[in-house]
Amino acid sequence: MSKAAKSRTPANRGLAKAPTGIQGLDEITGGGLPRGRPTLVCGSAGCGKTLLAMEFLVRGATQFDEPGVFMSFEETVAELTENVRSLGFDLDELTEQKKLAMDFVRIERNEIEETGEYDLDGLFVRLNYAIDSIGAKRIVLDTIETLFGGLSNVSILRGELRRLFRWLKDKGVTAVITGESGETGEGMLTRHGMEEYVSDCVIQLDHRVTDQMSTRRLRIVKYRGTTHGTNEYPFLIDEDGISVLPVTSLGLQHESSAERISSGIPRLDSMLGGEGYFRSSTVLVSGTAGSGKTSIAAHFANDACQRGERCLYFAFEESAGQMQRNMRSIGIDLAPWVKQGLLHVHASRASIHGLEMHLATIHKLVRDFQPRVVVIDPIGCLAAVGTRQDASIMLTRLIDFLKMEEITALLTSLTSGDKSLEQTNEDVSSLVDTWLLLRDLELEGERNRVINVLKSRGMAHSNQLREFLLTDHGVELQDVYLGAEGVLTGSARLARESTEKAASLLRHQEIEAKQRERELKREALEARIVVLQKEFEAEEELAKRVIDQEQSREETNKQDRDRMGISRQGDKVLRDVDPTVRSTKTPRSRP
Repeated sequence: MSKAAKSRTPANRGLAKAPTGIQGLDEITGGGLPRGRPTLVCGSAGCGKTLLAMEFLVRGATQFDEPGVFMSFEETVAELTENVRSLGFDLDELTEQKKLAMDFVRIERNEIEETGEYDLDGLFVRLNYAIDSIGAKRIVLDTIETLFGGLSNVSILRGELRRLFRWLKDKGVTAVITGESGETGEGMLTRHGMEEYVSDCVIQLDHRVTDQMSTRRLRIVKYRGTTHGTNEYPFLIDEDGISVLPVTSLGLQHESSAERISSGIPRLDSMLGGEGYFRSSTVLVSGTAGSGKTSIAAHFANDACQRGERCLYFAFEESAGQMQRNMRSIGIDLAPWVKQGLLHVHASRASIHGLEMHLATIHKLVRDFQPRVVVIDPIGCLAAVGTRQDASIMLTRLIDFLKMEEITALLTSLTSGDKSLEQTNEDVSSLVDTWLLLRDLELEGERNRVINVLKSRGMAHSNQLREFLLTDHGVELQDVYLGAEGVLTGSARLARESTEKAASLLRHQEIEAKQRERELKREALEARIVVLQKEFEAEEELAKRVIDQEQSREETNKQDRDRMGISRQGDKVLRDVDPTVRSTKTPRSRP
């Protein structure tokens, strides 16, 4: 069961239920059909009554270990076995394993003659034997009109109908009885108009065609003793059986994740707060034809696969091979991811189904493939299938379903050039979490692509228009250049880039010249300092010699003065001056 189903299936608090094993039906019925009670499945020819009843038995035998009996009044056992083989049901094997008993009761209306009291005792004996032979817990009667078709006595018919339903209840088996739709008269679900009253649960199937588009729908008309879904639900019949889509009961109970995942384009992630989209959010990429919507989507899918996550890609305009070839031209090779089972491309024309069948198909593929990322390219094709209101309702259901499954979805939308770009033809802009708008700007005879983030809930994001190019290695966002008329793109941007590069080169050269001039001045100053230092050292040496000479001269002069003084003052002076100096004269003798 899916995450959404688990979150919406109510707990069985009173009435015992037998799960059908049919995708979506157990969710609508709150757990299955009433256990031990009869359920009427009615509808017109070709709406799937017999297949639903047969799948109820097969799923019960294989998944819930509840053997079943199928009693047919129209098709033989061999015909039934062959008809359901395409759904993967091997009735012969189940019969050998004593999990299924099949019986064909031939009733020809022209052979029925009312010749007395009519009763179903023979049928009860036959049913009782089949039930006891395998210990059956489930039983199917297909169809009840054939059993009573030849009877004109209404009172006998109603009496035996009540008796049949009472017998099934007393037997304690969970019964499914198929019946054909009655006339279009008011209140007639079946031809006899009695079966729906004695049944505890009534399921109506419908196969209608609107605008040449066929859709099968299922509705729970009544279900005694329990709540149940009351809307009409589309359902599919494919190679895996019946799949009911209960999305009309979806609400706003999904969880919100704070995890961020990359868009696959680094500069676009920078515009989205630097980290990309929120996990489980819905992203809308809108723009005119050729603006690059599919390329943005391919980047997102490719990055998801690189993270090891499964991606389911719905392509409504290109085949899988054509889309992969086109993406290789911008350096994105998706083929390896397809081979590894990480990418599944479902390509089909939108006109192949109605809106609800598309919704049911998406629901089934999501359930089978279990992706973390879903891409729908484009959603505008779905609007062409039905009315604008129907497409908006369908996409609302789809977005709610993907959020409940915690899947990150990217939707592309084609915007007409003659209308406002900030609106979508499908009226889903208010439902999405992030909206990227792509457009073509005409400037100087060129058309160039730009992208901007119109909104992105829960995160700071850029409000700048950014030109982007589709190169051989993917989408590249360019630097922003503003001019008098706004953002410059194409040749104008290249001219501005050249001008800014030339100006930058000139500034760089000027800076280098100033740096060289400063270096020369520094070297000249250092050389002058060296010369001055040498001059100072020379002058200092000269001054030192002069000082030494003056000191020597002063000392010599002093010595000369001393000797002159000695010679003028005699011995005393000489002795006082220098005791070592002796007189050369002979001292006088005493008298």
